[in-house]
Amino acid sequence: MEDHIEKILFTEHQISQRVSELASQIALNFTPTKIITNSNNGGALLSSSLSAPVVVGVATGAFLFLADLVRKIKLPISVDFVRVESYGSGTVSSGKPKISCDLKIGVTGKHVILVEDVVDTGNTLFCLIEHLKSKGASSISVCTLLDKPSKRKVNFELVGEGKFYRGFECPDYFVVGYGLDFAELYRNLPYVGVLKPEMYS
Repeated sequence: MEDHIEKILFTEHQISQRVSELASQIALNFTPTKIITNSNNGGALLSSSLSAPVVVGVATGAFLFLADLVRKIKLPISVDFVRVESYGSGTVSSGKPKISCDLKIGVTGKHVILVEDVVDTGNTLFCLIEHLKSKGASSISVCTLLDKPSKRKVNFELVGEGKFYRGFECPDYFVVGYGLDFAELYRNLPYVGVLKPEMYS
């Protein structure tokens, strides 16, 4: 498979380091704030003002990123997956994403962190954010390994106290590895690399 890669954009070491940084940012932002309240006997009780977030991986491309990320988030979290179809076996998004497998965990009143492999046109995120809003999520953040702002066609808005976490800004190449695929291949490469055009043209 490595003969099919034109060049490596982000090495295994770079990815590991960046995932650790993202996990630390998330943990810091979601660390509960302790509130002192009076109990009936005049003492003090500590309660948390922030519930544990639900981390939602967008299958299948984000599965490796999600696995590494959640193991480094030092907080109580729930994990679930949602599957959205938008590429099929091609290299260009259809522009009409469809949710083909929904969450099992209820997210009403909860903080959700959507974990994506790559954000390009914004179509998939827009669809997912609207879907999670309809389920009553109190805030929606996005954590993406790669971001391609040059490809953006749809503006999406985060919900509530939601934040946008980006691993790397990615040039406009067709990339594979670390969960990203072409026709379901190359996901198991430990780095993100540019696929040679002759492999998909």
